[in-house]
Amino acid sequence: MSDEAWLVVGLGNPGPAYAGNRHNIGYLVNDELATRLRGSFKSLKAGRSDIVEGRLVPGAPRLVLCRPKSYMNETGGPVKATAAFYKIPPERIVVIHDELDIEFDTLRVKLGGGDNGHNGLKSIRASLGTGDFYRVRVGIGRPPGRQDVAEFVLKDYSAAERKVLPFQVDTAADAVESLVSEGLERTQSRFNS
Repeated sequence: MSDEAWLVVGLGNPGPAYAGNRHNIGYLVNDELATRLRGSFKSLKAGRSDIVEGRLVPGAPRLVLCRPKSYMNETGGPVKATAAFYKIPPERIVVIHDELDIEFDTLRVKLGGGDNGHNGLKSIRASLGTGDFYRVRVGIGRPPGRQDVAEFVLKDYSAAERKVLPFQVDTAADAVESLVSEGLERTQSRFNS
């Protein structure tokens, strides 16, 4: 049984006003993982985050689910502090986030890369001093017409999308489970459709 913990960061903005936003998909996926762990989020003052710890199955890697209590563009500080508190290096950090360049209801898993204009990733990269952490990139697609990107990501999912969203959240949670237990290559071949 590996006792090396993984930090799984779900990106989003705190508070009920943002709960159904496309930008909060990381929070939604971490909520699903918390349900699978049979845990509820508790405050970690040292990390300015809400945390759930546990194993999905006996012998599986220990997960520390993290929901930063800061706004998206200030996520790096809480992520760095939480990682330091649990002594988890960047190579065992998974960040779940919305991705404009991937169609809604698809996802991609990767290690490292740029931030592609995503303020949460930019903040984490700056705080950790590296971009070499795993990403579960959950597709939200591009805004229709000339809608502003910032306005689009801070809008709730459409009625049609909300019907599919639970399946997308479930699949993203499966991808996180696969990543920490089976590795990147197997996870990519299964989920990067």
